[in-house]
Amino acid sequence: MEYLGAHLAFKSRWVKTDEELCRHSMSFVLHKAIRNDFFESYLYLLERYPLVKLFAMTSEVIDGEMQFYARARNFYKEVPATDEGMMGDFSDLSYIDIESSREFLMKFVGGPGKAGTEFALDCGSGIGRVSKHVLLPVFNNIELVDMTESFLEEAQNYLEEEADRVETLYCYCLQDFTPATRKYDVIWMQWVSGHLTDKDLLVFLLRCKNSVKDNGVIIIKDNVARQGCVLDPIDSSVIREIHVLRNIIEKTGMSILAEERQQGFPDLCVPIWMIAVQ
Repeated sequence: MEYLGAHLAFKSRWVKTDEELCRHSMSFVLHKAIRNDFFESYLYLLERYPLVKLFAMTSEVIDGEMQFYARARNFYKEVPATDEGMMGDFSDLSYIDIESSREFLMKFVGGPGKAGTEFALDCGSGIGRVSKHVLLPVFNNIELVDMTESFLEEAQNYLEEEADRVETLYCYCLQDFTPATRKYDVIWMQWVSGHLTDKDLLVFLLRCKNSVKDNGVIIIKDNVARQGCVLDPIDSSVIREIHVLRNIIEKTGMSILAEERQQGFPDLCVPIWMIAVQ
């Protein structure tokens, strides 16, 4: 009965979308499934996508995994393992992005009461663009985790002689990855939090909470919606409004140390924010 109100509120939209599916299933069961995966974002998403269509994009199982994740894996298989592939149509903005990331990182490492500089983890690393230009100049050792094998293979060439300081390359989706306990001074997540459902992002942040050392910091850098939440069905990513992202972080019991908006990008770009969490 908890979901009956939402069931009735969206009933007419569901019937128009897929009358057959709705007639043979309890629509509030679909509502519950979406709510479980997108507990903060789903109401915003429902404004744009009828529930049955959204369910098919996010929670239906195909090939042994959720479509939301299967679609992302298939998308990135076609992305070239290059700087241009990592930055999409904005490779000319890579330097600006890197400089801002460096400045933000240095606020939290290398001093009394700050994070150490022994070990960092690059989540959603791609070929190691952030590792090479932001993390390796600061940390003695790093590890990379990414779901696309071709990216990690290229990382060993891309990082050049600095590859010797990469202890491990993990080929995992973040929803399936558990970082080592109390190992990292900094965990960096750039342009990857949106590829996790709200529930999986919360769970992964909880795992990261157990993986950072004393004074360790988790840094999230990602696109942030100007209003509401936006689902991209092509690469299976969610651009969350900043307060939605804050709510997910707060549910982990951690605190936000600082927030900073990326400067220097064109106005046509989606806003990008850096958030330090401890």
